[in-house]
Amino acid sequence: MDAFLVSTGIVALAEIGDKTQLLAFLLAARFRRPLPIVFGIFAATIANHAFAAAVGALVSELLGPNVMRWVLGLSFLGMAAWIMVPDEIDEEETRLARHGVFLTTLIAFFIAEMGDKTQVATVALAARYESMAAVIAGTTLGMMLANVPAVYFGERIANRVPVKLVHGIAAVVFAVLGIATLLGAGEGLGF
Repeated sequence: MDAFLVSTGIVALAEIGDKTQLLAFLLAARFRRPLPIVFGIFAATIANHAFAAAVGALVSELLGPNVMRWVLGLSFLGMAAWIMVPDEIDEEETRLARHGVFLTTLIAFFIAEMGDKTQVATVALAARYESMAAVIAGTTLGMMLANVPAVYFGERIANRVPVKLVHGIAAVVFAVLGIATLLGAGEGLGF
């Protein structure tokens, strides 16, 4: 249950103001058809985060517990710093409109999520926790918690959410996880 809850919370916080959330705002404004956009986000997130979790699990198997502890601890600290860097959306990620709303969202989200903060967080979380399914479910729920309101309420909530505060909270969570991991808090889990 920890893997699911931590994954959900971290990704939901990390996604606020992220480029994929900006993409959700843009797609919602452009197409004004929220349901296919939400389904596209969901499908892209499942596919992308399943891949990321598989990479995290593989890394965890290949590295010994001592090396893994340092890799994870430093990764979480790196994520704490990276989350404070604001994201921007690429024009190219939104030029797929000829494929229909669902497919455009699916492709654009999958591409935008490659190498993104939440994908990197998913790799680290899957390496940290044994239950890959719980990590995928949690990170997917976190993405949906952050992006579905963006699709449905867009501009009305964009100006009311203190993005810097949310990013600061997420950075603190990542930093605490990184320090705890480096200090051996995961020894009972094999790191």
